[in-house]
Amino acid sequence: MKFICYSKCTTCQKAKKWLDDRGISYELRDIKENNPSESELREWYNNSGLPIKRFFNTSGLLYKSMELKNKLPNMTDDEQIKLLASDGMLVKRPILVDGGNVLVGFKEKEYEELFK
Repeated sequence: MKFICYSKCTTCQKAKKWLDDRGISYELRDIKENNPSESELREWYNNSGLPIKRFFNTSGLLYKSMELKNKLPNMTDDEQIKLLASDGMLVKRPILVDGGNVLVGFKEKEYEELFK
C-alpha cells in the first residue's frame, strides 16, 4: 500500500495518524519530492472511478495562480493527467493506493470502509 502525501498538509497528517493509530503499514511517499508519473496517475484515475478533476488540489496556490478552474473544462483527460504529472503541488492529497483501491483526499468514512 502506498500513502502519497505532503508532510506540511494538515489533511495528510490526519490521514497518516488515522493509519498509524490502527497499525496499518504503508509505504510513505512525499508528493513534492516524488511526483506521481503520468502512468501512475492514469492507473489511479482509472481504478478510482472518480472524475479527473478530483485529482486536482483545487485549494492550492498553484492551481489558483494558473487559473485552472477556467482552463480544465477545455482540456482532455490526457492533457489534465500530463498537467498533474508536471507538479506534485497540483495533485490533491493524500492519495492512498492499495491494489486496485484508490482514495483521494481523506474522508474517515472512506478509510473505515476500505479497512473493514
